[in-house]
Amino acid sequence: MNELANGPASGSGDETESTRKFEEDLLGSEQDSLSDEEQTAVEALPSGNALLIVRRGPNKGARFLLDADLVTVGRHPNADIFLDDVTVSRRHAEISRSAGVFTVKDLASLNGTYLAGARVESAVLVNSGELQVGKYHFTFYASKKDS
Repeated sequence: MNELANGPASGSGDETESTRKFEEDLLGSEQDSLSDEEQTAVEALPSGNALLIVRRGPNKGARFLLDADLVTVGRHPNADIFLDDVTVSRRHAEISRSAGVFTVKDLASLNGTYLAGARVESAVLVNSGELQVGKYHFTFYASKKDS
């Protein structure tokens, strides 16, 4: 953060709000842009499948195919999506698929699971939405064949 956001308020606090808006715009544009390779991967997704792409955090750029009815996420080596970081619980979350709809469920993790910046116990994943597990920030992409 810069001094503008953390420094003493100089009047109405508009500077802090402007800085916050700038950061949201910057992060949002980072999420929305796909490399040619990522775009090709999303377009090639079979019906009923989805893709998680790491946008920020360890393993930035890594992709995880969601092609099963239940996918486990955690720091345990047997997790379907293994995230090797202390901010991730051993059994952190599950992603389930039912009738083409993907839902994330937090498994009472210490640091929580977040969707669009809000902590959730269970929530439906939306196309191009941000999912956060520990330090990992993912963008969720559903198959375009299901649109």
